[in-house]
Amino acid sequence: MLDHPAPKGFLSRYVFSLDHKVIGIQYIVGAIVMGLVAAYLALLIRTQLAWSGAIQQPEDYLAIVTMHGTLMVFFVVSPLLSGLGNYLIPLHIGARDMAYPLLNMLSFWIYVLASVIMLASFLMPGGAAAGGWTAYPPLSGSESFLPGSGWGQTLWILGMALFITSFTMGGLNFLTTILNMRTKGMTLFRMPLTVWGFLVATVLALLAFPPLTAAALMLLFDRHGGTSFFMVDAVINDQLIAMGDGTPLLFQHLFWFLGHPEVYVIVLPCICLLFEVLAAFTRRPAFGYRPSIYALLCVGLLSMIVWGHHMFVTGMNPWVGKYFSIATVIITAPFAVIGVNLVASVWRARLRLATPMLFALATISAIGFGGVGGLFLGTMTSDIYFHDTYFVVGHFHLMIGTVTMLSIMAAIYFWFPKMFGKMMSEKLGKLHFWLTAPSMMAVFILMHMQGLGGMVRRTYDTSVYTYNEGANSSLTTPITILAMIAVGAQAIFLWNFFYSAFKGQPSGRNPWEASTLEWEAPSPPPHGNFGDELPIVHRGPYEYSPEGVDQDVLPQAAPDPDVASTDTEIPE
Repeated sequence: MLDHPAPKGFLSRYVFSLDHKVIGIQYIVGAIVMGLVAAYLALLIRTQLAWSGAIQQPEDYLAIVTMHGTLMVFFVVSPLLSGLGNYLIPLHIGARDMAYPLLNMLSFWIYVLASVIMLASFLMPGGAAAGGWTAYPPLSGSESFLPGSGWGQTLWILGMALFITSFTMGGLNFLTTILNMRTKGMTLFRMPLTVWGFLVATVLALLAFPPLTAAALMLLFDRHGGTSFFMVDAVINDQLIAMGDGTPLLFQHLFWFLGHPEVYVIVLPCICLLFEVLAAFTRRPAFGYRPSIYALLCVGLLSMIVWGHHMFVTGMNPWVGKYFSIATVIITAPFAVIGVNLVASVWRARLRLATPMLFALATISAIGFGGVGGLFLGTMTSDIYFHDTYFVVGHFHLMIGTVTMLSIMAAIYFWFPKMFGKMMSEKLGKLHFWLTAPSMMAVFILMHMQGLGGMVRRTYDTSVYTYNEGANSSLTTPITILAMIAVGAQAIFLWNFFYSAFKGQPSGRNPWEASTLEWEAPSPPPHGNFGDELPIVHRGPYEYSPEGVDQDVLPQAAPDPDVASTDTEIPE
């Protein structure tokens, strides 16, 4: 049984809860709030680009670009996945809670504190940080360079340090829970692919975040402690400012040593979420279960050694650049295995096109478009041309924006009945899908076209370059209108989510007739998840339409039928 009793008061049940399910929903709601701020900033960016003069000062534009990127990557997508992982992992593996409930609760409230500090940077003299979401020195290292390089940048660093602390605490919890708290019969190769995605992503995060933590602290010392880890002497307004003899490139190495694994920390769980949805709505096993796991492990390993492809234009030795190009191209092989398995999972299947399935299918399309663009940016010869153009913006947003958000939407619609015991409206869900998915993909595919024309990103007024007067400029307004449609459509989702949570139609225990272990618990699950006895796992996670059995699905915890299961794992 659990080592903490069921909460009785409002604060212990809904605010400072130790229950992984409540904490998971808290993360999701917190990320939605931060997402609204980030979406508003995105519209400000697009308004400036489409109708110059809407934002008065260039430094304001740089601050908005910086904060939009920071919030989306670290304070929206990451906590959305933390919320889903918190909610699903114990239910998927047959555990009553996370391994460290108190640490789990603290990780969420440290995230809240980090969010407050990050948003408070807008209120500082000079405004929010304006040195880019990567915070490269020297722009981020001295108050002399930009208005946002003052206390706004300092709060940015502190907010990031607290976020990393929160994420590390959550990662340790995920890893310990997955490895040590699986129920009887739940071997590693009987875990759903979602759990495998979170496992690989957690290991990557725990290995990659410490260098960025060190970089943030060193940058803080450069700014306020008189050190010069990254700062060098500079001339500003014809005046020499002595800052030391540091190495700005060192910060880039430390940042991208996290930054590239972070892509897979975010994307791998999102892709693995799709396998659960596809299997349930095709009534077929996820294709290539074990090859997908091996491919996940290969991608995770290779993602730690390819960070330099973000730095091809820094003047690195061409032979080093060639290594990073080759390593980056190699990583596409295991990633392609996962993509092919996703496509094969729906190939010639009879699809049930409910809202979660629509979002899952759209995500597969986005993976294809985004992956093709990544080949050009991972190769030194083509990246030198595309670097700092809208080609990079389009690719990055297809993978880190579109793939992640569409897959998370698929997951929320799919597991909403488990969270609240209610169904979200299918009509509103499909309206949300048709307004969101096509417009999002169109926005970022068109940005690739602008990048092919050389349009430079992070530019306050792109009309200053005459080569943008043709096709590049003509695409700016349509992109902005499509972005407004995509952002506006989220009002439908918000209404559907919060209204359905309280007044939606009852869902029953397992409305999708899915096979994985979380559907053995009531919807919503009680304190402790599974009642007096934990379920025992008899087979793998995707026993749909098994041969020789009349049943449409064999749940993981169902007793063995007369015909032996196709899974050969020996129960623990």
